[in-house]
Amino acid sequence: MEADPKQKEEADRIMAAMAKRFGEVPTINRIMAERPDIFIRSAAFSKAILENPNSVLEPKMRYLLAVTAASALGSSFCIEMQGKHAKELGATRDEMMEAMLIGSYMAMTKAQSVALRGLESIYGKLEE
Repeated sequence: MEADPKQKEEADRIMAAMAKRFGEVPTINRIMAERPDIFIRSAAFSKAILENPNSVLEPKMRYLLAVTAASALGSSFCIEMQGKHAKELGATRDEMMEAMLIGSYMAMTKAQSVALRGLESIYGKLEE
């Protein structure tokens, strides 16, 4: 699909701003930019969530929450990237570890929930 030149220019501007702010353009953004019509909206949504000056959550907390979610999802790149931002905003090692442990715990309980519901499905509920 041939990209609209104005959208391509906007996507390039967004990626340049990312490179300046983060030191790199994350792979998913670089690849998504091949479709500026989608990338521009995705980048705007990301910015609205994580960098919204009207957010009720302080910036450090937003990035710690991102670390928690990345930990639950097992996304090492996102843990590092969002963790870097949280640290830049003053997150301590202890705060980061707690965020990671909460995410890890939620991933573990999800796995347990799926597995143990499967166990009950196979064998039925234990009679008391």
